Amino acid sequence: MCIALFLWQAHPLYPFLLLNNRDEYHNRPTKPVSWWEDIDIVGGRDEIAGGTWLACSREGRVAFLTNVLELRSLPEAKSRGDLPVSFLKSGKHPKEFAESLKMEAHYYNGFNLIVADIPSKCMVYISNSPKGQPITIKEVSPGLHVLSNAKLDSKWHKAQRLEVGFKEQLAKYGEGEIPVKEVVHKLMKDKTKADNSHLPHICSLDWEFNLSSIFVEVETPLGLYGTRSSAALIVTSSEEVSFFEAYLDEGMWKEHLIDFHIQKMTKGHT
Repeated sequence: MCIALFLWQAHPLYPFLLLNNRDEYHNRPTKPVSWWEDIDIVGGRDEIAGGTWLACSREGRVAFLTNVLELRSLPEAKSRGDLPVSFLKSGKHPKEFAESLKMEAHYYNGFNLIVADIPSKCMVYISNSPKGQPITIKEVSPGLHVLSNAKLDSKWHKAQRLEVGFKEQLAKYGEGEIPVKEVVHKLMKDKTKADNSHLPHICSLDWEFNLSSIFVEVETPLGLYGTRSSAALIVTSSEEVSFFEAYLDEGMWKEHLIDFHIQKMTKGHT
C-alpha cells in the first residue's frame, strides 16, 4: 500500500527530503530505481502496467503515489502508476496538471498523488477519494508531512510512528547533514503493528492489522505481499539530487544510489 514521509521547504540544507516504502506482491515483476530508457526520468517501474510509484525528472520534477485503502476496488480501473509518469512527461505546472485530472480521476481506484516542481517551489496534493465527490486539489504547505493510505497527514498508526521517529532524527542532527541511508534503515524497517482499536475499520481487520506497520510482510493466497523497496530521495539547496534505494531482488536485499544535478528545463518543453 506504500507510505511516504517528506520534508518540504523546511530545512536549510534540503528543500525536499522523502522517505518511501513501496508495498506490493513479491512475485510482481518490478525494475528497481534506474533511469528509464524511453523517457528521461529516474524511478522504479512496475513491469506489468508500466507505471511507477515514485520518480523524478532531470529538471527536478517529482511525483509519488500511494493507494487509498478501500472496501471495494474496480477491476477495470486504469493503472494508478500511470499518474506520476503522466505528470513527469507533461511538463505542466503542478497546479495545471492537477486541474487536468478533474475529468478522469474517477477512472482510477482510490489514489493519493503528490506532484512537485522543486525549482519553482510548488507542490500539490491530489486525491480522488472518497469516491463520488470532487477530487481534492491542495497546495502542500512547507513542513513535515506523511502520506499513507488515507488523506494526507491522516493520523494512522504507522504514519504517526514514522513522523515521531523522523522528528527524533531531526532533533539529533539539527540543521546539519542527515545520514539518509542510516535513517532509512532505522525508520523504514519498523514492523510494529497497531492495536485493533487504532485500525481504520474500513475492510477486513486482519488485513488492516497486517498493513498497519511501516514495513509490511504478510503471506496471502496470492503469495508474499509487503515492502519490497525502501527509498530516500533528497534534493539539496545546491540542487544536487540523491536517490537511494534498498530493494528486494530474488529474495535478497540490495542497495544502490543514483546522483545527479537538476538541469534547467529546455525552451519549448511544455
